[in-house]
Amino acid sequence: MAIIRTKLCDLLEIEYPIIQGGMAWVSTAELAAAVSEAGGLGIIGTGHATPDWVREQVRLARSLTGKPFGVNVMLRSPYAEEILRVVVEERVPVVTTGAGNPGKYLGELKATGVKVIPVVASVALARRLARSGVDALVAEGMESGGHVGEIGTFPLVPQVVDAVDIPVIAAGGIFDGRGLAAALMLGAQGVQMGTRFMCAAECTIHPRVKEMIIKAGDRDTVVTGRSTGHPVRVLRNKLSQQFEELERRGAPPEELEKLGVGRLRAAMVDGDVEYGSVMAGQVAAMVKKVQPAREIVLEVVQEAARLLASASRWVVSRE
Repeated sequence: MAIIRTKLCDLLEIEYPIIQGGMAWVSTAELAAAVSEAGGLGIIGTGHATPDWVREQVRLARSLTGKPFGVNVMLRSPYAEEILRVVVEERVPVVTTGAGNPGKYLGELKATGVKVIPVVASVALARRLARSGVDALVAEGMESGGHVGEIGTFPLVPQVVDAVDIPVIAAGGIFDGRGLAAALMLGAQGVQMGTRFMCAAECTIHPRVKEMIIKAGDRDTVVTGRSTGHPVRVLRNKLSQQFEELERRGAPPEELEKLGVGRLRAAMVDGDVEYGSVMAGQVAAMVKKVQPAREIVLEVVQEAARLLASASRWVVSRE
């Protein structure tokens, strides 16, 4: 079997350049371990979880796989510092971060051998974090689910690649081997995928959420919360309609943010797909079935290898 190996694989000690997104209430130990076992890098999503929960998840993941995995830390969480302490104490090999600058934690993390990979949505932030000494960056385009920036993946990734001298991982709108092949051509060293792994067999989210993703069409996601400064991409439902109506009326950010409290858990854990926040990316429309994480990883890598091997057929030499 043809495989794809990049510098990112060497850095993270993984077989294939595929990282599973660290999604709160979605990326539990079961999913992270399954992706790592398949040769990618599984990530436990912490969101606003407590340090004790994170420690339990890390230990569960370690009982399910002997391969490297990581933890995603939302730096806006009130528990961020304590969770990073758990990461150090449990010797988690990789941390991805979002919603802030991990700079003040880098010294301790790097001293214990933790690889630090922030998620960025702009070139300016990518440059600043690269100078601080992080190991790699996830350049995430606005096609992704959850909290989004303003730049699409195709324009963002090559600009970040040109701006820094560390590995860049492309994210946002990546579903299959075509996405991996395209990301490599843009200069990325690998990809991060979230929405597709929501329909992995090992993902523990409520079956109604998986069913909603599988049924989604190409126009079924919407970005809400732009007026609050924290835009979020979700699948359309009654909650998103309420958000849109309140934003049209000019509701204050406090009222909008109050509407969203607890709504992600309501969807992912309790299965409320009408009034829960079903965060998912635009590739939801491409997801057609539930399948094992190993099958997803191998499909993506094998398709990308085939495409890259045959790419020369498009090149015509004119003497």
